[in-house]
Amino acid sequence: MTGAVLLDGDEVALLGPSHSGGQAEIFHVPDRPDLIVKIYRERIEGKDARRLARIVTMTPPSCQGGIANLSPELAWPSALVHAPNGAIIGYAMRYFGHPDHFPLAALIYRRTRLRYFKHSVASESLVRAGRNLSSVVATMHRGGIVVGDLSDRNIVVDLKGFVTLLDCDSVSFTDPTTGEFFPSTVYTPEYGAPERFLGQQATKATDVFALAVLLYLLLTAGSHPFAGVPVEERSAEASIDRNIIDGQSYVVHGDRMIVPKWIPDPETVLAPRLLDMFKAAFGPGLSDLAARPRADEWLTGLDHALDDLRPCPVQPHHAYDVHLPACPWCAQTEATGDDPFA
Repeated sequence: MTGAVLLDGDEVALLGPSHSGGQAEIFHVPDRPDLIVKIYRERIEGKDARRLARIVTMTPPSCQGGIANLSPELAWPSALVHAPNGAIIGYAMRYFGHPDHFPLAALIYRRTRLRYFKHSVASESLVRAGRNLSSVVATMHRGGIVVGDLSDRNIVVDLKGFVTLLDCDSVSFTDPTTGEFFPSTVYTPEYGAPERFLGQQATKATDVFALAVLLYLLLTAGSHPFAGVPVEERSAEASIDRNIIDGQSYVVHGDRMIVPKWIPDPETVLAPRLLDMFKAAFGPGLSDLAARPRADEWLTGLDHALDDLRPCPVQPHHAYDVHLPACPWCAQTEATGDDPFA
């Protein structure tokens, strides 16, 4: 338990921390299981205080139209948290966690997919989660908000495949009242567009690069598009970060990269339309920002992909695009000895 803080003017003693990160700690609120509180390590003042105070008063964008029984798309800050002296030290937001929500990474990777979702996840579930994630990003962009730090670490998913974006305090936006611009300054390197490594600000273009990486991970059941080692280098220093900076993706240049055998050939698992979009994002889109498919384009493409899925006649948890002559997941299981979904 931590010392007393002020939440909505009431003094509460928080429970925790339940999670500790580089910038903040997460606490629970006694008698309020629906809430968590994020307390920053550093003092919040000046522009940072204005950012947080403005976010709390904003109406978050949504495309759900008030549909009941859907998880909110954004874990939006709902109230400021103050120290006893009145200083802003954090904020409260709705709690998204077990048993109803899991990190997106738990859905992406086989070990955690089987652990948390048991055998309830089929390959179609990953396509549907990607579709819903694209919808969230497209909605934010229409609302003039840049996510900034889009990664599997700040997204949760429920058992129906609906996603919720966490850490909305780091988004980039312009205050419509004052015109003050609040940039997003953080990002996760394995989802970072090349320009982020050069210190450039987050934009819709950096968002859709990160979105493309997340979608590729989902649709290939856990394969990063910039994994592997360049054939010409075979360097011990090869890494996903380095491959992004150097523009080395096996999705675009399969002959240039050495990848583990468990990474499927994108030609065999992806619908042609989606593969073309990934090649645009990870090829010319590395330097030409306009070549990166937008979030609404991904949404349309994944809606078509869901319509074009056919069930596998052998394994009920497999589904694949109608253009393929046979189930790629069965072929992947035979090649590696592990079924990605069982």
